[in-house]
Amino acid sequence: MNPINIGDAVTDFVALSTGDKNINLSDYLGRYVVIYFYPKDSTPGCTQEGIAFRDAYDKFTALNAVILGVSRDSIRLHENFKAKQAFPFDLLSDSDEALCSLFDVIKMKAMYGKQVRGIERSTFLIDPNGVLIHEWRKVKVKDHCEDILSTLSKAFEL
Repeated sequence: MNPINIGDAVTDFVALSTGDKNINLSDYLGRYVVIYFYPKDSTPGCTQEGIAFRDAYDKFTALNAVILGVSRDSIRLHENFKAKQAFPFDLLSDSDEALCSLFDVIKMKAMYGKQVRGIERSTFLIDPNGVLIHEWRKVKVKDHCEDILSTLSKAFEL
């Protein structure tokens, strides 16, 4: 699978989700999709990011957007993370890294002085026709949700 670029139609995918569901991107045609990739469930930065999405969930919904979180963690870990933080959106398990490859978010990162492969915190905005219209890479959690909402609001008004 070749990585996706802005302006490209995103290849339909199927991913295992919390709630014991299979999520297809095509299920959301007609809606904006905010898909955010994060390194690991229940870590401080990932928890803070998820809470920001949770707290802004109604704003995203008002703009006809669905939120999907993605990491390589198992569904069992996702279920615990989602329940503990009361996330109103689904978390997708990408243990085989198919989505990570599609969106090119696996990068070499330094951890405790060693190079390891991991998810680079990234967010993508897909329009109601399934086209990638914006991406945020090397995301810093602070104010990220507000930035996405601002971009989404502009797209929604068009």
